[in-house]
Amino acid sequence: MIPETVITVGTFDGVHLGHHRVLEEIAVRARNSGRRSLLVTFDPHPLEIVNPRAAPPLLTVGAERREILAQSKLDLLVMLAFDHRLSQYAPEQFVRLLIERFGLRELVIGHDHGFGRGRAGDVDLLRVLGRELGFAVDVVQEVTVDDRPVSSTRVRRAVAGGDLETAARLLARPYSALGSVVQGTARGRTLGYRTVNLRLADSRKLLPPDGVYAVRVEWDRMAAVGMMHQGGRPTFGETERSLEIHLLDVDEDLYGRDVKVSWVTRLRDVRQFASAEDLKEQLGRDVEATRAALTRSPGLGNH
Repeated sequence: MIPETVITVGTFDGVHLGHHRVLEEIAVRARNSGRRSLLVTFDPHPLEIVNPRAAPPLLTVGAERREILAQSKLDLLVMLAFDHRLSQYAPEQFVRLLIERFGLRELVIGHDHGFGRGRAGDVDLLRVLGRELGFAVDVVQEVTVDDRPVSSTRVRRAVAGGDLETAARLLARPYSALGSVVQGTARGRTLGYRTVNLRLADSRKLLPPDGVYAVRVEWDRMAAVGMMHQGGRPTFGETERSLEIHLLDVDEDLYGRDVKVSWVTRLRDVRQFASAEDLKEQLGRDVEATRAALTRSPGLGNH
């Protein structure tokens, strides 16, 4: 027998403050009614199928979104494969899927939500369907920061513009990415600054502007802080973007492991130096700037 559920539906890219408000609401409703809370979300992003040219770079890709959602009070998560067939579902057809497959009894949506073909399933239509098919519909009002609504679009603008402080406020956490540690050129070691070379899990991931950053790195329940070079290496004539992290006060071989990097503070632009020695001197200054930046960010120290 399918358990009765309180459901919300959406892409939930970024899992920002507005998303958390909706997740908290369905968790409370589920607990009070003896039901299960369920998020039905999609992969890939619907726009990648409906209008690929308009599809945005993603704030959370793959396991990143699942990891964040796992820390919420959700009982259940369903990730539907979004394809052309699903994109053609009318609102009533999609609602019937939620009832028959997932036990829908209450539907909670954000203030600007719409689903079904052409996003035709707005609040008014959903309430009509709810009366006909026997489920309740409620709307969670928008969450604002600085008197402006929180949205995935707003988070993307902050990240793309390098405004990490605003992005962190909208997300309630530093912006981060998952990746795997791969073999590098070992050039950092010759400069006296051994680096962890990171390959991101998905090319659709939105990155802040290239530069040198103070970061936090986590792996296997361990954490450290460091400085990360993100971008090309013009001093050596290399234009391909790389993500190279020098961990502070930690000498750990992370090759082949999966790690999470969180951007904390931007330190400077990527620059071309006249010599490797000049670059080495700058890296020393970057280390000191990293320590100072992380001292100003409570809770981001080593442990």
